Amino acid sequence: MTKKQFKAESKRLLEMMINSIYTQKEIFLRELISNASDAIDKMYYKALTDETITFDKDGYYIKVVADKEKRSLTITDTGIGMTKEDLETNLGTIAKSGSLAFKTENELKDGHDIIGQFGVGFYSAFMVADEVTVTSKAVSTDEAFKWKSDGADGYTIEPAEKESYGTEIVLKVKENTEEENYDEYLDDYRLKAIIKKYSDFIRYPIKMELTERKLKEGSDNEGEESKEVQTINSMVPIWRKNKNELTLEDYENFYKEKHYGFDKPLKHIHISVDGAVRYNAILYIPENIPFDFYTKEYEKGLELYSNGVLIMNKCADLLPDHFSFVKGMVDSEDLSLNISREILQHDRQLKLIAKNIKSKIKSQLLNLLKDEREKYEQFYQSFGRQLKYGVYTDFGSNKEALQDLLMFYSSTEKKMVTLDEYVSRMADDQKYIYYASGESNERIEKLPQMELVSDKGFEVLYFTEDIDEFAIKMVATYKEKEFKSVSSGDLGLDEDQESKVESEENDHKELFAAMKKVLEDKVKNVRVSKRLKTHPVCLATDGEVTIEMEKILQAMPDNQNIKADKVLELNTNHEVFQSLKKAFETDQEKLNLYTKLLYNQALLIEGLPLQDPVDFTNDMCKIMV
Repeated sequence: MTKKQFKAESKRLLEMMINSIYTQKEIFLRELISNASDAIDKMYYKALTDETITFDKDGYYIKVVADKEKRSLTITDTGIGMTKEDLETNLGTIAKSGSLAFKTENELKDGHDIIGQFGVGFYSAFMVADEVTVTSKAVSTDEAFKWKSDGADGYTIEPAEKESYGTEIVLKVKENTEEENYDEYLDDYRLKAIIKKYSDFIRYPIKMELTERKLKEGSDNEGEESKEVQTINSMVPIWRKNKNELTLEDYENFYKEKHYGFDKPLKHIHISVDGAVRYNAILYIPENIPFDFYTKEYEKGLELYSNGVLIMNKCADLLPDHFSFVKGMVDSEDLSLNISREILQHDRQLKLIAKNIKSKIKSQLLNLLKDEREKYEQFYQSFGRQLKYGVYTDFGSNKEALQDLLMFYSSTEKKMVTLDEYVSRMADDQKYIYYASGESNERIEKLPQMELVSDKGFEVLYFTEDIDEFAIKMVATYKEKEFKSVSSGDLGLDEDQESKVESEENDHKELFAAMKKVLEDKVKNVRVSKRLKTHPVCLATDGEVTIEMEKILQAMPDNQNIKADKVLELNTNHEVFQSLKKAFETDQEKLNLYTKLLYNQALLIEGLPLQDPVDFTNDMCKIMV
């Protein structure tokens, strides 16, 4: 018996396939099972054209057997089998795919498709085996042949004995090394886990003989071990079933089985598309936020299948960052995979799928908002921040898609409202969508800046998260209405008051200049307030950066000391202002003291730190003596 050399030119090529193409050794079992499934599919197609063959699906299966003593792993199928020429052509030539040739020559029907394309999956067996033996008997022949190889040195083919048609692959599993534990590929339950992970939805039964312990009758003690043949895979994936056949419980069970989360899904989306790119998908909107969602360890992405075979655990390209909370899977026949079937070769198909998925998720969230408000608010409590990040990032490119999903607490409704609901209630003479920022709703309600807007009866949105103002600055306008902070310099509320304020500014400009001199560069200006009614003082801002934004930027580790242009505003109708005027006219030292106290009071109202708490307490004591 003469050893033949592989037709692919060099030993290095096979070594590269064994050591470089696949990222995980466990993939070998996925590849061999996929080949076995292809062999049964070919039998099915042959039966369509050959009247002598009857295809009874129940008679076709794949069997996996591990023998720890012999260190062998056997994968058997009842498929079409291979002739001597097939063994020579398909296994003797690296990267020669019999499945690809079969697909080219046959028009595939009835929802079946051949998985294999590249012809290198078989050689992944050498990642875990020192020697591989393939015994095969082709349908409608009486001869069987054995192909045997220990790797790149070549292979032999000789006649063999085999009763039924099909193929048997025996792997002589490598001995353990310091770096690798090859024993795991001889452990029944580890093999079962690999099959469930990658090949759970292969359409034919994958059988294993597993050890079961049975309790002795009338006893709590373990009884004798017995071997039991079990079908490991689910075969028919839930996403290929008709939606009308499935119940809510079916979807929830699938969520649990796939370990998408420990909670119940808030909503599911079942997609079946038969267009430019064919695919099925089941997506879930979780009920609760994962514990690691806002950490570097969290990985977004959907499970990606090609014809029911798992290709990627987390395909990040299928989800935009703002929908990274979505769990689920996508299965498509039309993906262009690379040689290892682990990475996509072209991303055109994926982009089309991702675009459609993004649209479906948004539609489902809008339906949830419209029809199941309580559920949507529950979702928003968990993932609203992520939607706001989506508005802010990528230079606001997603703001149009996401702004209708945003919600904020309303000063008048005393609950969460959407931007659309706010605008629908706006008075004809209201120019702006007003908002106020603070650490909590309670703190915001007490802000002096809220007085005039509230007194006018205008609704104010409360921003309590650090991302809120940044997101709204990116949105800029909603339905042609601009956003305006209650702390901004011009609220656009009372044009008749402008001339009165201007007159007061002129009357007290020397006082304000003196106060500005005391505060030096702490404030940009000191002026008459148009917004205060009962409070004596507040801080306002000129420019794009607000006080709340300054707090957030200052808290960042790489902050660039960006600060808001603060303005100290005074209520000229408050009795405190009369004390300021008197001090300005008679006692410069007292004016300095009052000015510093009012400035520090304004800082405390805003939740800003005092620059010198000791100096502040000393000033308080001076007032008391």
